[in-house]
Order: sequence, then C-alpha cells, then structure tokens
Amino acid sequence: MELYPLKLKAALKEYIWGGNRLREEYGKASDLDKVAESWEMSVHPDGPSVIMNGPAAGKTLADYLTAVGQELPPILIKLIDAHDNLSVQVHPDNEYAQRVEGEPGKTEMWYIVEATPDAQLIYGFKQEITREEFAQSIKDNTLLDKVRQVPVKKGDVFYIPSGTLHAIGKGCLICEIQQSSNTTYRVYDYGRLGKDGKPRQLHVAKALDVTKLQPLALHTAPEAEIAGVLAGVELSLLKQSPYFTVYRLDLHDFVGQDEGRLDLMVSPASFQALTVLAGELRLQAAGQELRLVKGESAYLPAGLGLCHLSGKASVLLSQKGSGNADA
Repeated sequence: MELYPLKLKAALKEYIWGGNRLREEYGKASDLDKVAESWEMSVHPDGPSVIMNGPAAGKTLADYLTAVGQELPPILIKLIDAHDNLSVQVHPDNEYAQRVEGEPGKTEMWYIVEATPDAQLIYGFKQEITREEFAQSIKDNTLLDKVRQVPVKKGDVFYIPSGTLHAIGKGCLICEIQQSSNTTYRVYDYGRLGKDGKPRQLHVAKALDVTKLQPLALHTAPEAEIAGVLAGVELSLLKQSPYFTVYRLDLHDFVGQDEGRLDLMVSPASFQALTVLAGELRLQAAGQELRLVKGESAYLPAGLGLCHLSGKASVLLSQKGSGNADA
C-alpha cells in the first residue's frame, strides 16, 4: 500500500463535564448527549482514528501504518470542550505507567483555542507541600486551597509534564497534544455523581505515588515566533519536548494573493499531523487533494515528501519530539 495524505475520522468521547461546542461549532456529528472530547489523531485502542479517504478508507490509522511498515505515532491529539470543570488529576511518568498500567506515561500540552473571560485552569501547587499535607488536603477537602489557579486566554500554551497536578476549567476549549496514553489518576471531582448515581472513582494512592509536590515555572507564550517565513504565512513554535513538537501555522491573504501558500516537506524522520482550528485548508500530495475545515485533521505519513498547503486557516502541526531527557 502506497503513502498518501490521510483524512481522519475522530473517536468521540462523552464525559460528565463536556458540552456541545464540538458538535455545534466543529462539525462532530454524534448521538452522544455530550461531546466532551474528539480524539483527532489516535492509534490508542481506547479511541482509534479511522481513515476517510483513498485505498485505506475504513481502516484504522494503526492498521494502515502497520501495513506500510511504519511505526505508530507516540502521540495522541484531542479537542476538548470543558463546559464544566474537569477533575483535579495527575498522570504518571513512563517508568511508573509501564510498571503499573502497562502503557506509556503521559506528558501533555494544551493550546487554548477558545476561552470565556473568566476561564481558569489548575497548574500544580501554590507552594511546595509534603506528601502528608497533600494526602490530608484530599481527605479533608481542602485541596483547592493549595493548588495554583491560572487565568487563561485564547492562544495560551501550557506544558504539563507527567506528575503535574492539573485540571482544565470550565469555559476552555483546548487542543491537547499528549503521549499516546489513557492513564489518569483522579484526586478531586467536586463531589459529582456519575450516570450511575455514584461518586466517580478516585485514585488517591497512585496519585500520591506520582505527583510532584513542588510548584512549576509557568510559561504560556509560544517558544518562538518564526516571522516572515513567506508572505501569507505565519509560523510559531508552540512547544518542543522529548515527546512532541507542535507548531501553529496561520495562512492568510496578502498583497496580490487571496490566500496563503506553503510547501511542506514530510521527511522520513517524522510524520506530520494537521489539525485545523479555523478556516479552510487545501492539501495536495502524492496525487491526492484534501480539503480540511475547522475541526478536521489529517495525518501525513513519514516520507510522504512534498506537500502543497493553501488556503486561509489556523492549523496546529504536530510531529515527533526531540527525544531528549524531559525537563
């Protein structure tokens, strides 16, 4: 089977805190009561992406990549609609997750696509605490007094290394790029009941094992603005980490041309994943043309070669990470 650009159908997830913006504004047709998450690019068995075009249409992305002899991408990309607060939670690192859960750990980043004026999120602790103080705050329901509440706005970038206590707050619509893992340890859930009428499960013992108790430095700006690459194109490096590298690509009109254009070389070194956050993007490669609109994603297999991008769109471009030790 030959290489070509793949348009992906996302796996959709319903959770108690979700809303309906992904259905109403991002084209995610579903019979779910709430569309909380859209797994835009996934080879995880809990929510695999399905190919929508070409000879491999109907196959999962994982099956296609196996058939063409390529490794599976080590990342998962989601759109998340937080109509209500998510639980306060933490993810383990690779060593703990592999030993206890049998899958990779989970370091992630959030790009704030939209946010209400009062939107906030939780990012670690206000100050260093002991394991015993952490455990007691969970037990006596005072954890929210110890966490760091951070206001957010559209365009902010948050890097969440494994072991960071965190929570997405209501009013945020986020694009999340993470390791391909579905392990989450929930420590506080606002006393909510699940559909079964019972409190949702907490994972306190495991959270105590993996949570970092020191505050983290907070940086919400892109790592680099790569200005003036081409007329009609703006490029920003949002985050380079050992696990993923993510850019924001904006194509727009300029003098003498009514759209932006960019040639993208997809080398054998890494796949490229495109997630359209606004506008419309056209992509030509390997004799195929794709049209992607707001809320749609494509996967460009490693070694695909030259791809021609055009349109007026805001896009996140994700690829392999640096592979260096995490910071």
